[in-house]
Amino acid sequence: MSTLAVGLMYGGATLAVMASGMPIALALGAVAVIFMYYFMPAASLDTVTQNVYEEMASITLLAIPLFILKGAAIGKSKAGQDLYSALHVWMGRIPGGLGIANVFACALFAAMAGSSPATCSAIGSAGIPEMRKRGYSGGFAAGVIAAGGTLGILLPPSITMILYAVAAEQSLGRLFLAGIGPGLLLVVLFATYAVLRFKAEYKAAQRAYAADPGQHPILSNERFTMAMRFGALPRVLPFVVLLSGVMIALYGGYATPSETAGLGGILALVLIASIYGVWRPRDLGPILESTLKESTMLMLIIGMSLLYSYVMSYLHISQAAAQAIVAMQLSRWVLLGAILVLVVVLGFFLPPVSIILMTAPIILPPLKDAGFDLIWFGVVMTIVMEMGLIHPPVGLNIFVIRNIAPDIPLRDVIWGTLPFVLLMAFAVVLLCLVPSISTCLPNLVMGPPSR
Repeated sequence: MSTLAVGLMYGGATLAVMASGMPIALALGAVAVIFMYYFMPAASLDTVTQNVYEEMASITLLAIPLFILKGAAIGKSKAGQDLYSALHVWMGRIPGGLGIANVFACALFAAMAGSSPATCSAIGSAGIPEMRKRGYSGGFAAGVIAAGGTLGILLPPSITMILYAVAAEQSLGRLFLAGIGPGLLLVVLFATYAVLRFKAEYKAAQRAYAADPGQHPILSNERFTMAMRFGALPRVLPFVVLLSGVMIALYGGYATPSETAGLGGILALVLIASIYGVWRPRDLGPILESTLKESTMLMLIIGMSLLYSYVMSYLHISQAAAQAIVAMQLSRWVLLGAILVLVVVLGFFLPPVSIILMTAPIILPPLKDAGFDLIWFGVVMTIVMEMGLIHPPVGLNIFVIRNIAPDIPLRDVIWGTLPFVLLMAFAVVLLCLVPSISTCLPNLVMGPPSR
């Protein structure tokens, strides 16, 4: 049987099993084992557990459960709400300041949690009710939180970037640094949109008030004294200490990424114990349970995805696909565009973890041959996958929002997130035109990449 026929069967079987509703990890593992049975030596089945273990026995992957522990410690305590409240007090006088506060709170929390759903849930549980209470539309409130939550896979430390670094065999420290510039760019774009959207809703409320002088909460003018502003600063300082400690340890050369993740987890536990009194076993139970569940789920997906990629490589599917792409002799930018469209389509159905581990063996060799910097591409790909977190049908952050605010119709949530999808697409175009937005900082800190 030709490689093309085997590849089509492999892809078709994967789509069929996933369409059945089977969990992604089990779906990928089942397809891989079935094709090992029919197309590989019989002895290969005896090495399934060994292959999975060897692929996962990476010191870099150890950072994932430790970063999840850090995010759970912050997310399961009142730390997220305090961070949001402090930012709201300082930005109260800016038009749309509440929306901007949510964007900034998501960015800071994302830089500590490394997880988009955790960021979305922690900030949204406080931010959405406050925005709704002050007259912001449900779609706007949901869109700001859902989009802000996506920053969790771009701003370091990012679990998604850890996986990309493993799959692409690139420097994790350089990749983390490369995500900072684009992450700040998205924060500015989201905050700018929040101001413009607030002004539009404010004017609409003024027109409605002129026609019917009823109660319009968005027209109320909330003021905070300087004493209230400075009184809120102590709520932010612990986060600054936590974030600074992790970044200094990583980029100062004092610790490896995995050791830094362990340091972040310990600092987060010390923070919530000393400030919020979360140290008793009954308080730590939900944090450890959440960490164990999310880590187990993610590591199972990683293990099965790596087994899936191993079988794909053994059957020469990934090599043949890469050769076919190269043989098309597309210009480098058409090649990049085609691959990003593929990632967008996959984002309709798959989470970022699966997209990276399934596509890396196929798309990275042609991109490298075309002269693209794989660190830069990792950032671009991450932003494109961010779009997948807030557009249907998967749209993980959309379902997190629905869980936080079930009173907001799903249609409003989706329409509220679409402008942010367009802003992310604009950011991708900008990164293509000005790659230094991503590459400048890692080159400055770590020197030019070795060729």
